[in-house]
Amino acid sequence: MSVALGVDATGGLTIPATEITGRVLPVRGELADLLPWGGLRRGSTVSVRGSTSLLLALLSTATAEGCWAAVVGLPNLGVLAAAELGVAVGRLALVPKPGSDPAVVERTVAALLDGIDLVSVAVPVAPHTARRLSARARQRKAVLVPFGTWPGADVELRVGEGRWTGLGTGHGVLAEREVTVHAGGRGAASRPVRTDLL
Repeated sequence: MSVALGVDATGGLTIPATEITGRVLPVRGELADLLPWGGLRRGSTVSVRGSTSLLLALLSTATAEGCWAAVVGLPNLGVLAAAELGVAVGRLALVPKPGSDPAVVERTVAALLDGIDLVSVAVPVAPHTARRLSARARQRKAVLVPFGTWPGADVELRVGEGRWTGLGTGHGVLAEREVTVHAGGRGAASRPVRTDLL
C-alpha cells in the first residue's frame, strides 16, 4: 500500500515518479537505441523474450531515478542479481506466485498498473486479457513489460545468439556474456533493429 501512496521506507512522502521522469522513462544507454522513443514510453507495452537479465536491465535506470517497478510471476527472480544489474530493489515489488486463476492474475496486474510505473508479467494470459491489460497500461500511463510473447506489444525485445568469455581450455571463470538483442514491433517500432550488449 505504501507504494501507491508515494511513501518511502522511513515514512516520508516521495516525489511522484511522473514529476521525475515525464512521458518517457529512462533506460540504460545501450538499450535506448532499441526503443523508438529512446526509453520506455508511458502507456506502451514492451515485451522481453529470452533473458531475465535483459528484463532487469530494462528496469534498472528507471528505478534508480525514482520510478517503481513490479514483477509478477517470476518466483526464481534473484533480488541480488537485480541489484547487481542496477535495479533499485527498494523500489521493486515482487509477486512471485499470483495464483493460477486467470481472473485473479488479471486483477493483480491491473491493480499494479494503477499505481506502479513499470509492471512486468511473466504469467501467460489469454489474448483478450492481454489486450485489456495493455489498454489499462495506456489509460494509467504505466509501462507494461510482459516477459514472453504478448499479442499486440508495441515493441518486442528478444535475445538472440550469445557468446561467453573468460573460460579457458577447461579452466577459468565465466567473466561476461555478449548477446545480440533484436527489437521489432509495430508503428514507430516496425523497423527491426539490433544491438550487441555485454
